[in-house]
Amino acid sequence: MTVTAKPFGPIPPEFAGLDALPWLDVNTPAYVYDFSVIEARIARLRAALPKGIGVHYAIKANPFPPLLERIAPLVDGMDVASAGEMARALGVMAAPAISFAGPGKRDAELEAAIREGVTLNLESIAEAQRAIAIGRRLGLTPRLAVRVNPDFELRGSGMKMGGRASPFGIETAHVAELVARIRGEGAEWRGLHIFAGSQSLDTPAIIATQAATVALAARLAEEIGAVPPLVNLGGGLGIPYFPGDTPVAVEAIGAALEGAIGMLDTDYAIELGRWLVGEAGVYLARVVDRKESQGETFLIVEGGLNHHLAATGNFGTVVRRNYPVAVAHRMQDPAEEVVTIVGPLCTPLDRLADRVALPRAEVGDMIAVFASGAYGASASPSAFLGHPAVGEMVV
Repeated sequence: MTVTAKPFGPIPPEFAGLDALPWLDVNTPAYVYDFSVIEARIARLRAALPKGIGVHYAIKANPFPPLLERIAPLVDGMDVASAGEMARALGVMAAPAISFAGPGKRDAELEAAIREGVTLNLESIAEAQRAIAIGRRLGLTPRLAVRVNPDFELRGSGMKMGGRASPFGIETAHVAELVARIRGEGAEWRGLHIFAGSQSLDTPAIIATQAATVALAARLAEEIGAVPPLVNLGGGLGIPYFPGDTPVAVEAIGAALEGAIGMLDTDYAIELGRWLVGEAGVYLARVVDRKESQGETFLIVEGGLNHHLAATGNFGTVVRRNYPVAVAHRMQDPAEEVVTIVGPLCTPLDRLADRVALPRAEVGDMIAVFASGAYGASASPSAFLGHPAVGEMVV
């Protein structure tokens, strides 16, 4: 029986030229985050963006504390989506540079943010009312921004956040009224957060969406009768995961944004997670067993969807496709066999790579899954079936 190989995504350029990964002695299973890649990403972004636009890190992409410690000095702010993330951010950054988004914030979370001086990105009118009431009870001034549900979406995005009914943000028709109430109640209005979508590789679509976002902010400023102190443009920049994916042209995006921001004279920030850290991470797991079944070869490794849900295609992917993958000590060797790489879990969903052509790997050899720095360990069901937890390290 001849097994036809399926393609896998592009190995990030920082690793593609290596004969072997430098971490062959790492205790596996583990995520390794190469900080030099992240540092270079941030520098490239700052060089591309118009001068003065803040760079915020959305820590939902990867909240590993040692990574946050290294990133914090290089960015202007951090965006969080829970009290747990807020606590981690406060450990490395001053409260005024932290914003807290996400629907369903509990009163205890609102109170903690208000006590610390963290900006709350309001997701509903009711949430605004609760935050104002809590601030009044505490005798503290809440710092409140309004998250806007825009009437457009980011084309080509993996997760669309605008242009539809949503638990996220306030409809544009209600923004001016809500801001008036915030200011009238004596709270500190911190601006607007407008986020239309994420994980887009369509450079023209990103450029068009950012221009539409600035135009919307300018229109809302007129309706409000005041310039927002800050407009958070959100993110949306994707990274290549799958066959045929190509990187976004961040320099073109920055150049276009230079022209767009002239519509409204205020401070801006761009909020990125995946684009900053995603391609810096590699998931490493050793082969536990080789198995032949009906003419197909399976490499069974130490972890699967319990460690890396996204690579198995179970984290929002409609059609399962292969992440970039390699045999870690034979990066440049020619393919010798077609294999399917699976984890140790008792479910057919536990498949890290489906029918990929690789050099031969034996029991004990290390498999590397690239583009694994975002939505990896923290986004996976680590307790499922009780297997050992995955390690993490920054190098």
